[in-house]
Amino acid sequence: MIAVRKLPAHYAPIVMPFVLSIFMTAVVSVISTLRSLGATPAFLAIWPGAWALSWLVAFPTLLVVLPLVRRIVAWLVAAPPAR
Repeated sequence: MIAVRKLPAHYAPIVMPFVLSIFMTAVVSVISTLRSLGATPAFLAIWPGAWALSWLVAFPTLLVVLPLVRRIVAWLVAAPPAR
Protein backbone atom coordinates (compact mmCIF):
# COMPACT_ATOMS: atom_id res chain seq x y z
CA MET A 1 0.00 0.00 0.00
CA ILE A 2 1.24 3.49 -0.82
CA ALA A 3 1.81 5.74 2.16
CA VAL A 4 0.11 9.11 1.81
CA ARG A 5 1.86 12.07 3.33
CA LYS A 6 -0.60 13.97 5.47
CA LEU A 7 -0.77 17.68 6.02
CA PRO A 8 -0.14 18.99 9.53
CA ALA A 9 -3.26 19.36 11.70
CA HIS A 10 -3.15 23.16 11.60
CA TYR A 11 -4.26 23.01 7.94
CA ALA A 12 -7.60 21.38 8.85
CA PRO A 13 -9.55 24.70 9.01
CA ILE A 14 -8.63 25.30 5.34
CA VAL A 15 -8.74 21.72 4.01
CA MET A 16 -12.20 20.89 5.41
CA PRO A 17 -14.02 23.81 3.69
CA PHE A 18 -11.93 23.22 0.56
CA VAL A 19 -13.08 19.57 0.25
CA LEU A 20 -16.64 20.39 1.36
CA SER A 21 -16.91 23.17 -1.23
CA ILE A 22 -15.74 20.86 -4.03
CA PHE A 23 -18.39 18.22 -3.24
CA MET A 24 -21.16 20.68 -2.43
CA THR A 25 -20.72 22.82 -5.55
CA ALA A 26 -20.35 19.76 -7.78
CA VAL A 27 -23.68 18.33 -6.61
CA VAL A 28 -25.55 21.64 -6.69
CA SER A 29 -24.17 22.70 -10.08
CA VAL A 30 -24.94 19.29 -11.65
CA ILE A 31 -28.53 19.50 -10.44
CA SER A 32 -28.93 23.13 -11.48
CA THR A 33 -27.34 22.65 -14.90
CA LEU A 34 -29.33 19.47 -15.59
CA ARG A 35 -32.51 21.25 -14.59
CA SER A 36 -31.74 24.17 -16.90
CA LEU A 37 -30.43 22.27 -19.93
CA GLY A 38 -31.62 18.72 -19.47
CA ALA A 39 -29.42 15.72 -20.27
CA THR A 40 -28.13 17.12 -23.54
CA PRO A 41 -24.68 17.13 -25.14
CA ALA A 42 -24.45 20.81 -24.14
CA PHE A 43 -24.53 19.76 -20.48
CA LEU A 44 -20.98 18.38 -20.62
CA ALA A 45 -19.74 21.59 -22.21
CA ILE A 46 -21.54 23.97 -19.82
CA TRP A 47 -21.30 22.18 -16.47
CA PRO A 48 -17.54 22.57 -15.78
CA GLY A 49 -17.80 26.36 -16.11
CA ALA A 50 -20.89 26.44 -13.91
CA TRP A 51 -19.10 24.33 -11.30
CA ALA A 52 -15.95 26.47 -11.39
CA LEU A 53 -17.90 29.69 -10.88
CA SER A 54 -19.93 28.23 -8.03
CA TRP A 55 -16.76 26.88 -6.37
CA LEU A 56 -15.05 30.28 -6.64
CA VAL A 57 -17.93 31.73 -4.62
CA ALA A 58 -18.48 28.80 -2.23
CA PHE A 59 -14.92 28.22 -0.98
CA PRO A 60 -14.24 31.75 0.31
CA THR A 61 -17.80 31.91 1.63
CA LEU A 62 -17.24 28.73 3.65
CA LEU A 63 -13.97 30.11 5.03
CA VAL A 64 -15.82 33.16 6.33
CA VAL A 65 -19.10 31.54 7.41
CA LEU A 66 -17.92 28.24 8.91
CA PRO A 67 -16.74 29.73 12.25
CA LEU A 68 -20.16 31.36 12.69
CA VAL A 69 -21.91 28.10 11.80
CA ARG A 70 -19.82 26.24 14.40
CA ARG A 71 -20.86 28.76 17.07
CA ILE A 72 -24.53 28.47 16.11
CA VAL A 73 -24.35 24.66 16.21
CA ALA A 74 -22.63 24.76 19.60
CA TRP A 75 -25.42 27.02 20.85
CA LEU A 76 -28.15 24.69 19.53
CA VAL A 77 -26.64 21.30 20.34
CA ALA A 78 -25.74 20.02 23.80
CA ALA A 79 -22.13 19.03 24.37
CA PRO A 80 -21.60 15.27 24.72
CA PRO A 81 -21.48 14.06 28.32
CA ALA A 82 -18.03 13.69 29.87
CA ARG A 83 -16.91 10.06 30.18
